[in-house]
Amino acid sequence: MDLEIYFKPTQKIEVSKNTIGSVIDCYINDFPDWENSDIVFLSINENKGSSIIRNEDFDHFNIRKKLYNFNWEGSLKISDLGILESGAELKDTYAAIKEITFEVQKKGKLLIILGGSQDLTFPNYSGYEKLELPVNLTCIDNRFDVILNEESEISSDNFINHLLLHKSNLLFNFSILGCQQFYISSDDLRFFDDLFFDYIRLGELQGSIEKSEPILRNTDILSVDLSSLRNSEFSSAQSKHPNGFFGNEMCQMIKYAGLSDKISSVGFYNLKTGELKNVDSELVAQLVFFLILGFSERKKDYPIGSKKDLIKYSVYHEDTNHNLIFHKSIKSNRWWLEVPYPPTKDFKFERHHLIPCNRNDYVIAQNGIIPDLWWKTYRKLN
Repeated sequence: MDLEIYFKPTQKIEVSKNTIGSVIDCYINDFPDWENSDIVFLSINENKGSSIIRNEDFDHFNIRKKLYNFNWEGSLKISDLGILESGAELKDTYAAIKEITFEVQKKGKLLIILGGSQDLTFPNYSGYEKLELPVNLTCIDNRFDVILNEESEISSDNFINHLLLHKSNLLFNFSILGCQQFYISSDDLRFFDDLFFDYIRLGELQGSIEKSEPILRNTDILSVDLSSLRNSEFSSAQSKHPNGFFGNEMCQMIKYAGLSDKISSVGFYNLKTGELKNVDSELVAQLVFFLILGFSERKKDYPIGSKKDLIKYSVYHEDTNHNLIFHKSIKSNRWWLEVPYPPTKDFKFERHHLIPCNRNDYVIAQNGIIPDLWWKTYRKLN
């Protein structure tokens, strides 16, 4: 399909040798040959689904200018498709994002979406329907974006409701990183626990941001609410909060995402419209940079198929009369935990029985305790 019909070109940006801009094929006059690239990048003005009404466009140019001029010596090929024009109605924009996502994923590219309200996660997720593979979704967010016991039009406040009830039922696991106690209720927590979904609070991550890595390594779609950055660090989110991630913490998580062999699309949402401060434009550009950097350093050691570069560890658990099987990568020193996969189940779930973990999970297992992530995955698979 010709994706050019959805986009308008961006302004030309002067770049130097050995910068990211020098390896980006940008839509200025001719539409990029994105099918021969590694990464596909686009920005979008669409906030009809936002609970905070904004009518202006956000500053596409300044973010690109910062990003394009960062130093880079890698050999990646990146296509910047330009600006996705919003439809006359929200459903029109959704249809375009769904089609773009499908076409890009069919070709096996990393898709980066910048701008718009976070409800655009829903059509991004819907674009995986025709691939017919269950996916894992992770949101970096300060709240759950779920409104229980309420039927309403999709918005940035309740898109998770619509995603969970979507007829395709592609979602295998859903995770939230950085939620804050002020914004989540006990009903929300019970809802997540009942579905065996994962969440890590902001306080637990700050000071040990590496706890986010196994979840991000197990993610297919990442949705980033820029409002999860604290206002003192980033004042250009649609909503502002005194507490949240520091910029360097967010950059580290985004690099983890880039390093993940599974992640195939990342969206940065809830950016305020109108002119942005230079320092805020630079932080958004840095987030995209670290995603690209992580992607360029992928080890391709996800333990599917040949396991010649993996060390296998077996821990016997007396209470269940079962061996817990761990795999450690020689290339990256990352760990995975194997969960029994029922042979009678649909083959499409096979890729979800190897769960990213860390060395501490192995230590816990040696002490006779089965890690929580094993139980959650076992229940979902069985």
